[in-house]
Amino acid sequence: MTPLMFKDAFWGSEFTCHAGYDAVIHRLQDGRQVCKDVEELLKMRALAEEKYGKELVSIAHKAGGHSEIGTLNTSFQQLKAQIENIGNFHIHISDILKEEVKKIETFRERQKEQRKKFQSIMDKVQKKKVSLYKKTMESKKNYELRYREAEEVEQGAEKMIPSSKNPDKIRHKAKQCRQTANEAEKLYFTNIVLLESVRQDWEETHKSTSEVFQQLEEDRISMLRCTLWNHCNHFSMQCVKDDESYEEVRTTLEQCDITADINCFIEMKSTGRRPPDPILFESCYQAEASGNTNGQTPFEERGNGTMGRSDMKETSLLLRSDFPLTTTVNIDEDSLQNSQSALTFADEFSLSDTPSAENSDEGYAPLPGPLNAASLATTLPEDSYVALYEYTAQEGDELSVSRGDIVRVLERGEDGWWKVDRNGLAGLVPGNYLGKI
Repeated sequence: MTPLMFKDAFWGSEFTCHAGYDAVIHRLQDGRQVCKDVEELLKMRALAEEKYGKELVSIAHKAGGHSEIGTLNTSFQQLKAQIENIGNFHIHISDILKEEVKKIETFRERQKEQRKKFQSIMDKVQKKKVSLYKKTMESKKNYELRYREAEEVEQGAEKMIPSSKNPDKIRHKAKQCRQTANEAEKLYFTNIVLLESVRQDWEETHKSTSEVFQQLEEDRISMLRCTLWNHCNHFSMQCVKDDESYEEVRTTLEQCDITADINCFIEMKSTGRRPPDPILFESCYQAEASGNTNGQTPFEERGNGTMGRSDMKETSLLLRSDFPLTTTVNIDEDSLQNSQSALTFADEFSLSDTPSAENSDEGYAPLPGPLNAASLATTLPEDSYVALYEYTAQEGDELSVSRGDIVRVLERGEDGWWKVDRNGLAGLVPGNYLGKI
């Protein structure tokens, strides 16, 4: 592209017109403002980079992860170290940007001084040119006026002398007018010569000033171009550094071995390779419990004589492995006739519903109402049981029973809860509340 020059492109159409010069000055002022804008941009970016870098360093210090072990801990520590490195690099870039701001500010002030110097010279020459131009134009007007007066006086004298009584006086007046016109002409000519000299001086000054101003503008554009180029280079380098840092983290993560970390934890924190032995049930009433429970230890009665299903399930699960789910109480006719203890047991069925003090502390409460044990053993089905305790239903699928109720077992649950039928009503009751008839 063919370069254009300031000195050839900013002349005015009129002698006193300075529009071209004003356009160049306005351009330099705009360039100065652009320098300030770039400075402000770099300052804000420097502050942002510094803040971001410090936050990254703070994050790396506060990240923790000290409880991790093995290869994952190595990878995590490597990540924290690289985050800190990236933060420090951002802080370093912030310092570089601050230095760039100082360079632009110095350049801008130096250009301002040069511009002011040549602008001052140019302003003086322009003022001188305009002032002399006005003076020349005034002398021209005076010269033209005097010239017309002298012409008029001379023409009148030629007409008046033949008939005048004093022709010398007329000639003297005409001569004076001519001399005044000649002096005005001489002054006008002198001003024209001076104005031309000033014009040539102004023209040379305008050319040299335009060349200087063009050089200043070229330097400004070149400086800002290099500054922005370097700015982009810095951040491109930052991206490369960031990627290199993260690549180091990825390389460390490739060495992360899940099996090795698990083995490391087991080797460091292992507490034993065998589980503890089970706690066996030791009953203080083994003789009585063997004949009166359905594989469960009797539950302690609460204030209302009942226990929740969750508590009873926990107890039944603990005891299931040590005792059979069902332990029957066999009552037949021969045993009732030949055993005194069986007779005693049969007599207790005739007691009232309120348990006696002797039985409530040492064994099961007596069953209410008179019962004929021999007839029960022979007439009831094999899946018939008698309720040894009173139980009040806690949930919708449970069945309330009273001590001494005869029920038929429909299903024996492994969790200790049996589904029974009483007079056409079916529901769940604790299995250890029932005794085989």
